[in-house]
Amino acid sequence: MKLRMPMIPASFFGIVLGLVGLGDCWRAAHLAWGTSEAISSAVMTVAEVVWVVLLVLYVAKWVVRSDLALAEFHHPVQSCSIALLGVSTLLMAYLADGRSHALAVILLGVGTVGELIYGCIFTSRQWRGGNDTATITPAIYLPTVAANLVAAFSAAYLGYRVLAILLLGAGILSWLMIESQIGFRMAFTPALDPPLRPTVGILLAPPAVACEAYLFITGGTTGPPPNAFALGLAGYALFVFLVLVRHARWVSAQPFAVSYWAFSFGITSLAFDLILFHVRGMGGFLDWLSVAAFAVANVVIAVLAVGTVVQMMRRTLIPAPPMAFTPVAAAVTH
Repeated sequence: MKLRMPMIPASFFGIVLGLVGLGDCWRAAHLAWGTSEAISSAVMTVAEVVWVVLLVLYVAKWVVRSDLALAEFHHPVQSCSIALLGVSTLLMAYLADGRSHALAVILLGVGTVGELIYGCIFTSRQWRGGNDTATITPAIYLPTVAANLVAAFSAAYLGYRVLAILLLGAGILSWLMIESQIGFRMAFTPALDPPLRPTVGILLAPPAVACEAYLFITGGTTGPPPNAFALGLAGYALFVFLVLVRHARWVSAQPFAVSYWAFSFGITSLAFDLILFHVRGMGGFLDWLSVAAFAVANVVIAVLAVGTVVQMMRRTLIPAPPMAFTPVAAAVTH
């Protein structure tokens, strides 16, 4: 079993986020332009299957090779991705509501409690100090920002508006605090190593997902035209998207790997926001912008999916497991 079972890293759960994001875009496209619901259903089904497979493999890693799982847990960069277990579970709660509301509520509870516990563990580890600035990457958004914003979206979708607002506040304020740390690290310290550069795709997710959560807090697909706050969040997301386009050649120094799925959730969430603006009555240039964003989201996910399948066929998909990390300061270990 140790030789045959793939020891997947937690970052692979990012594939689920991208697939659900694309399925969301097609759901919104059905409301906006009458596209087929079958495409959304098919994408969401693939996302659910991938989530189940990854969950089984990841739990098995803790059973079969707990040393590798613990090394990932204590690693200053790769430990961020463990939050994706909670995030993907929260998205499964959103998908489950169409079959069983009770199951959806259970998954929402498990995902929210899980992400809050891990977010507190991760944050307390950061607050003890002694961390190396070289380990600061956009991945540090995942345990607190991404987790709370997705929890806010799922809670709002399932009808728990007050809980959603609380989680939205936790996510947005965590985002604003961490944004300055990441900005300083990327501007005034040596550039990210090529293997870490795809993580910059995560920078697009906070404003796009915050906008998505806010839209569902304020009415979802049947609410009034988006207000200035929602438009402002989408505006910042569009700006970050343009910066990432400018950074494409710099990022591509890293050959294709599953880490490129870091771009998927932000891009699909931004497209979903713009399509939902159209559904909720916004017009003008946002109409053609929503179509363009929808097309970009489909192309990006298609490229990522093909690249992933090719790597699977070549048996180069699974990266080397993390080595045990020795903290810079002893305080981190206590």
